[in-house]
Amino acid sequence: MDSLITAAGHALAAGDPLGALKRVALRDDAPALALRGIAMAQLGDFARAKELVKRAARAFGAKEPVARARCIVAEAEIALVSRDLNWPSKTLDAARLTLDAHGDHVNAAYGGYLDVRRLLLIGRLDEAERKLGALDPAPLPPALRTAHALVVAGIAMRRLQAKKSRTALADAQRAAKLAAIPALTAEVDMASRLLDAPAARLIARGGERVLLLDDVEALQNSKAIVIDACRHVIRCQKTELSLATRPVLFALVRALGEAWPADVSRETLLARAFRARHADDSHRARLRVEMGRLRKLLAPLAEVNATKPGFALVLHRARDVVVLARPVEEEHAAVLALLADGEAWSSSALALALGTSQRSVQRALDELAATNKVQPFGRGRARRWTSPSLPGLATMLLLPPPLPDH
Repeated sequence: MDSLITAAGHALAAGDPLGALKRVALRDDAPALALRGIAMAQLGDFARAKELVKRAARAFGAKEPVARARCIVAEAEIALVSRDLNWPSKTLDAARLTLDAHGDHVNAAYGGYLDVRRLLLIGRLDEAERKLGALDPAPLPPALRTAHALVVAGIAMRRLQAKKSRTALADAQRAAKLAAIPALTAEVDMASRLLDAPAARLIARGGERVLLLDDVEALQNSKAIVIDACRHVIRCQKTELSLATRPVLFALVRALGEAWPADVSRETLLARAFRARHADDSHRARLRVEMGRLRKLLAPLAEVNATKPGFALVLHRARDVVVLARPVEEEHAAVLALLADGEAWSSSALALALGTSQRSVQRALDELAATNKVQPFGRGRARRWTSPSLPGLATMLLLPPPLPDH
């Protein structure tokens, strides 16, 4: 490898894409194409970066499998940053096997972290954790140890484990200091600030207050019945009841939880659950049916008693009832949460991360764009969406629940 290629590689490793381009910008050989692609990715021109890396992989061909595999890893990184979450992971797995077989364990591990970060983005936490456990960060350079710690922190945040998140971020800060890459240090700092930002709202006994992630974790371990409006579940110590697919029941139990220990009138319940402005006999009959279902569901934790004006919760062993609500509540909060990372997302990537249809996401984006909360750029398949970050808010509780592993 010639001196210019070596110098450009060192510049990229240090986070200096312009320095790398000064050395290889006019060259079209395979190593130069690869380095130019990585530099363009660092500068944010992902379309050009993808094209250059693909050209480099073709130029290396089958005679240079290690170099070609490195290009595939670089292409996977570009896909991740540009939120092309449908990028074929099997191609990345094959490249990692090639790198491992030829002794390039560092780049093979880097490909592994890219795979884990993709799984984290689409909410497949169990699979991400399994794959992360197969990666040993100890022999890796500081930049990859930072990446490992950031992924550990990201999984812990999504699982509402504040203490584990702080420990992982402390490890990330130490490794990033050794790596001395400004962009990496900034990423760690941003993740650290997230832990000290409001993560949710606690609604109880007619009042509400803001919670940090540490407070949310403590609340989950308390003896209170927690009606979690972030993930549509009801928790009390080891008991967890999911209402993710039963929105009417969840609306009813949330209304009862917000009013506890007082009762809630039938008119209020009809408005909250059925959006009925003028209730008739059919609405009241449906309310009785749904309340019967709710009584059966809540039987391990509480009773739902009828009162003269409406209904009230009566606890068995729990000491309190609280509602855990999102820090920002609006119809398309989950879409905004994903866009708040500052990256440009396609509607297909958003649909994959949210576990919903692309058409539903497109409708949500159109509604958000009409109120200037998101903005598009590009056309056709190149169309991407961005949004300014929600100021002073931790967005992990705006995200959808983790998707089940397949």
